[in-house]
Amino acid sequence: MNNNFKKIALLIGDIGVLYLSLYLTLLIRYWGQPIQGDWQSHFWPFTIIFVAWILIFYISNLYDLNVAVNNVKFFQRTGRSLIIAGLLSAAFFYLTPQINIAPKRNLLIYIIVFAALFYLWRQFYNWSLKAYLPKNIIAIIGLNDQVKELARELKQKPHLGYKIAFIVDDKNSGSDEINSIPVIKSILDLERMIKEKNVTTIILTSDPHQSSELRSCLFKCLPLKINYISLPNFYEAITGKIPIVAINQMWFLENLSEGNKMPFDIAKRGYDIVLALMILAITLPFWIIIGLLIKLDSKGPILFSQNRVGKNNKLFKIIKFRTMATVNNDFSPTQANDKRITKFGSFLRETRIDEIPQMINILKGEMSFAGPRPERPELIKNLEEAIPFYKERMLVKPGITGWDQISGEYHSPSSEDTLKKLQYDLFYIKNRSIYLDLSIVLKTIATVLGRAGR
Repeated sequence: MNNNFKKIALLIGDIGVLYLSLYLTLLIRYWGQPIQGDWQSHFWPFTIIFVAWILIFYISNLYDLNVAVNNVKFFQRTGRSLIIAGLLSAAFFYLTPQINIAPKRNLLIYIIVFAALFYLWRQFYNWSLKAYLPKNIIAIIGLNDQVKELARELKQKPHLGYKIAFIVDDKNSGSDEINSIPVIKSILDLERMIKEKNVTTIILTSDPHQSSELRSCLFKCLPLKINYISLPNFYEAITGKIPIVAINQMWFLENLSEGNKMPFDIAKRGYDIVLALMILAITLPFWIIIGLLIKLDSKGPILFSQNRVGKNNKLFKIIKFRTMATVNNDFSPTQANDKRITKFGSFLRETRIDEIPQMINILKGEMSFAGPRPERPELIKNLEEAIPFYKERMLVKPGITGWDQISGEYHSPSSEDTLKKLQYDLFYIKNRSIYLDLSIVLKTIATVLGRAGR
């Protein structure tokens, strides 16, 4: 069972619990009375708030399988989600008096019933994953840095359902094990090891066409009904990054056919404009207050602008609320614990409020909500010299937030970390879609709310 199927099963179960809780609430509230009419009058209003509840659960990362199988995080985020969802539901019913139901007591009973059933359902889900879903036993043929990283990823994420039985090091690099995974030296033992370990999937780091010995061994394994997948494809699916070994001219020609993305780019531009106008309309009255607080905190302008490199290497001025003190015109890149960041500026950065003026950049067509983060031109020049294909990340508009930002990894300005960022950026460019953009924006909101709640 793949990761997406597990999440869909989780979502369907949650929806079932939402409606079952409503039915039980009406039974409790109107005990001994026919509830058919009450069910009909409650069904559609509650369906509207259920959509909001599911969205809140998603923003709170309750469909992240790391959280789904972790009781501590599960209780923390579920409690916070229920408080927000309950308040939102109460506001909805009080602001829509035309809905002819009195949900005060019903809503309170509903939240209690739902909390109990939700807990039981999620515990059952976790138990069934461990008890009934078999792990995919995999073997990896070949050993390189991507294999080592993949081994670490799978060890840290057991909920993905993969277990590496062994790694075949046909080049005999000297390691006997990687992250407690045995390394065998000869491909001649492959058939025997597959049978012993009940391997279901083989990950190939190289093309079997290049080795007659490997082809022969794989051919002998055909009766075992093994699945074969290339390391780049498997690595990409597990990590959300493009593997370094796959990045070459041919990869771009095969995967970045930009003509196929034209309908998406048109739709993306449409919702970028609508969302930017909505956010500006909602936040514009607060700009005066934010501006006053910036002025009171430190001397200097309210807004800060700086050159950035956009789509197709075009320069533009990015606009933000100023968060740093202007010290001797020092505009060098921000460092961790940078002393130039003001007290109020730190709050603006933590909550991402400093990025609100970038709605202007979006309306001008210079940026989007989701995309690779824009870099300064002087940095781009150095990075293009140090990292092959770095400029290809400018094939799309830069974003206020991006796939890299929600990865959970901290990236320093070093070349090694910049290369990791490029791997995430290329994954986004290859796989960009409305669904991926929505996921990035919602997970960014979840991250901001999580920081604010600490």
